[in-house]
Amino acid sequence: MRALAIDFETANEERGSACSVGLAWVEDGEIIRVEERLIRPRSMRFSGMNIAIHGIRPEHVEDAPEFPEVMDEFEDDFRAFPLLAHNAAFDFSVWRGALDQYRMAYPELTYFCSLKMVQKVWPALPSHRLNVVADFLQLRFRHHNAGEDAALCAAAALGVAKSLKVRLLEEVADAIRMKPGRLRPGGYDPCSCRK
Repeated sequence: MRALAIDFETANEERGSACSVGLAWVEDGEIIRVEERLIRPRSMRFSGMNIAIHGIRPEHVEDAPEFPEVMDEFEDDFRAFPLLAHNAAFDFSVWRGALDQYRMAYPELTYFCSLKMVQKVWPALPSHRLNVVADFLQLRFRHHNAGEDAALCAAAALGVAKSLKVRLLEEVADAIRMKPGRLRPGGYDPCSCRK
C-alpha cells in the first residue's frame, strides 16, 4: 500500500480555520514518516470548545506560517500519493474552506476515507472513532493531535487491507465498493460507498 494520510484540527467552527495539519506517509504497507505542522489561521479566532479538544491556543500559532505556505511544502507529495483521511468529508471540507478563504484554486487530488473503510469491514465496533479503532488495533494513541490522528488513519487503512487480504488502497476500495473522492479545479466529488 502507498498512501498519504492527512488530518486537520481547526481553531473554530469555520471549516477554513485549520490550525494544524498532520501527515503520515505509507510506503510498501508501512508507515514510514509522520509530520505535524501548526498553521496560523487567517482570523486567529479560537473557540473554547476547539481548544478543549486539541489544546492548540492562539499563542501556539502566532509565529506559524499560514495555510498556503504550510501546504505548499507538501505539494509534490499530494500529487504523488493517493490521500486518505478518517472522516474525509470533514478534512477535505477544511482543505476546501481554507482554499476558498485564500481564493486559491483546488488542486487535482484523489482521496479515500478510512472511516468508511472501518465501518464496512469492522461493523461490530461500538464506534468507529479513531480512539476506538486504536483500542481495537491495540495501538497507543493521543487523540486530536493531527500527526497522531493521521498516523492512526494510516494504521486503520493498513489493518483493513490486512483483514481483506489485499495490499493496495484501490483494492480496499474495490472490495468495499468505495468510490474515491476527488478534489479538482472548480469542485469536488465526495468519497462514497455503495450499499
